[in-house]
Amino acid sequence: MSTSALVLFSGGQDSATCLAWALDRYDFVETVGFDYGQRHRVEMECREIFRSELRSHFPAWGGRLGDDHLLDLGLLSRISDTALTAEKQIEFDESGLPNTFVPGRNLLFFTLAAAIAYRRGHKILVGGMCETDYSGYPDCRDDTLKALQVTLNLGLNSRLVVETPLMWIDKARTWTLAQQLGGDALVALIREKTHTCYLGDHETWHDWGYGCGTCAACELRLRGYEAFAREEGAK
Repeated sequence: MSTSALVLFSGGQDSATCLAWALDRYDFVETVGFDYGQRHRVEMECREIFRSELRSHFPAWGGRLGDDHLLDLGLLSRISDTALTAEKQIEFDESGLPNTFVPGRNLLFFTLAAAIAYRRGHKILVGGMCETDYSGYPDCRDDTLKALQVTLNLGLNSRLVVETPLMWIDKARTWTLAQQLGGDALVALIREKTHTCYLGDHETWHDWGYGCGTCAACELRLRGYEAFAREEGAK
């Protein structure tokens, strides 16, 4: 029986790795993205470029890659007050969370993705959330997403499965997963064609890709890539 999946694809390293993971695993894959007024909205451009390059460099996967769905969630930036949706200094707030946390973001993302999946006939939703190497966002936790899966299935009278292949691996292992899935070509594609920097810097180049090099997202990507490179060099 054929299987199809809908991947939450932002244009960043994690979701790009998850897209490759889904294409390697399922018969047909579509993507969904969200424009919510993020400062790093250069990732919107990276989404299109990465999908196109993926088709070119991996024709077997390209044949399985279907439509992309881009949803306008500008309302989210208007009701939130975060360093991801406004020009403000990135810092920790009184809750102990970084002010890059956008309340309800992943809950909305998965709910809207589930609505698309219901209409398109997909039974699998794939997201790049991770609880091992992350900023502490509560909507990235495994418990949150398991509970959300139950809620979505009750609300839609469906049997959707929420897959999070990166949940228990760190950034170094995420690079390793990309290497295992698509070799050096996929690693290079993720380095060169994705965007993760919170500040939207897509001009400053590093060995691990583009970014300011100082925000939390860049620091995580840097540490992960350096650990991955050391492991590869030791082989």
